[in-house]
Amino acid sequence: MRLARWNLSSRARQLSGGDALVVSIPKSGRTWVRTFLCAYFCKKIGRPFTLHPEQYQGVPRVIYTHDFFEERTKADRWDKLRGKYLIPQSERARRSIILLARDPRDAFVSLYLQLTRRTRETPNELKKKSATELLRDPAFGIISMIEVMNSWLAEWSGRRNFLLVRYETLRETPGEGLAEILHLLGERPVTEESFAHALEFSAFENMKKLETAGAFASKILRAGDPRDPESFKVRRGKIGGFADYLSPHDQEYAAAAMAKLDPRFGYSL
Repeated sequence: MRLARWNLSSRARQLSGGDALVVSIPKSGRTWVRTFLCAYFCKKIGRPFTLHPEQYQGVPRVIYTHDFFEERTKADRWDKLRGKYLIPQSERARRSIILLARDPRDAFVSLYLQLTRRTRETPNELKKKSATELLRDPAFGIISMIEVMNSWLAEWSGRRNFLLVRYETLRETPGEGLAEILHLLGERPVTEESFAHALEFSAFENMKKLETAGAFASKILRAGDPRDPESFKVRRGKIGGFADYLSPHDQEYAAAAMAKLDPRFGYSL
């Protein structure tokens, strides 16, 4: 996959100057990771929770991006020419990188539900597509996801300031994985009281309760339709939940695509 690595748009500033980049396919758990990090640093400095704690002195600035995948799915021709959604080359070459991975089948199903049940800005032509159709879409489909994931790992693996984090591993042992992320951000030693608070605050069930109650000011953590459980940002988080949504034929298609995923991600069939 050959993609431009420059960003000549005004958005390049938003993707530059951070202490680290969290890169992921959509619906791979980055809201959970972001909530944890924000809760940790807000507790540590004695400030109310905010999704932008970097405004305070001593808090690292973490940039969250979907990079190539966003360029494929959001950019029009003019955006692509400028590389609007891409991490600028100078940043991608020197910043600490946290690559957050999730089984592409589960990520796809969550993205499909977000596009069709949660995001109001989704074009009608996309909202009308079935899961079967979107699964095979050249931009939003599972093959596109896998190509982008492979390109990221090929670019950054082996670097000293690179960390691959699997969503499934975080669910099994959140403490270990989230501590690794803090270490990469230079947080040594980790403040135990802040860490315990952030773990509890960002726990799946607590985030779901907070979203249901409308406790978050940002639309990042707000349900599309409070009456529709499938429109929530914090929806199920079930590992292997794709089997509840994809037909046997679609699962076969997805399995064939998964065979092309770099084995270093650890998603062997």
